[in-house]
Formats: sequence, structure tokens, C-alpha cells
Amino acid sequence: QVQVVVSGGGLVQPGGSLQLSCTTSGHNSTTYTEAWFRQAPGKEREFVAALAWSFGPAYYGDSVKGRFSILRNNAKNTVHLQMNSLKPEDTGVYFCAVSPSPLHSTKIFTPVSYDYWSQGTQVTVSS
Repeated sequence: QVQVVVSGGGLVQPGGSLQLSCTTSGHNSTTYTEAWFRQAPGKEREFVAALAWSFGPAYYGDSVKGRFSILRNNAKNTVHLQMNSLKPEDTGVYFCAVSPSPLHSTKIFTPVSYDYWSQGTQVTVSS
């Protein structure tokens, strides 16, 4: 059974940094895609970043490009989301999502493409 567990999150001041971690277990796929999405109150779930399989390309949402980085530690089956220069509009509940199958680049940005999800973790950017 695939499990996706996220850690990190919390309260940070504008301009600060925060790192989220997502650990996946229960599958042997080497071509999986891992992604981060976020959801603010009253808004739809928004794509943040994704990393295609072990050494694949990274994708970023327009609102986080240049500020966020997605990194994988293959030895620990963990993917990290490093968030720098945080803004109040980055506030929301963040989710890690996994697709054990490789995704076409056009499908990476949509939540329905992913089979497994973590619980959400709250990120609040406020002074």
C-alpha cells in the first residue's frame, strides 16, 4: 500500500524560508512523478512544483518560479520543497502527490493525474 507522508509547514514572516518534506513508501516504481499542490481558502487546488522520476526535469507554477525548488533524495524516497522569499499569497494548505506511472508533461499540472496524496500541511506567511 502506497503511503505519502508530509512534514514541515508552519508560520513564517514574509521574505522568510521554509522547507517541506514528502516521504513515499510502498511502491517500487522508478518512473514516478512527485508533485506539490496548495490550496488557499475558497480557491481551487493550485499546482506548485513537480519532479519527474529519479532524474527527470522539474516543473514549477508561474507564481513560484525563481523562489521555490523541488529536490529529491532518492536514497530516502523523499522529495523536498524549499520555499524562499515567501509572500503572504503563498499561504495555504500544501499537499504532496504521487503518480507511480510516468506522466506526460501536459498532465503534470492537474491534480486528477495523481493517484496518491498526503495529508495537508498548513503554511502561513504573515507578519
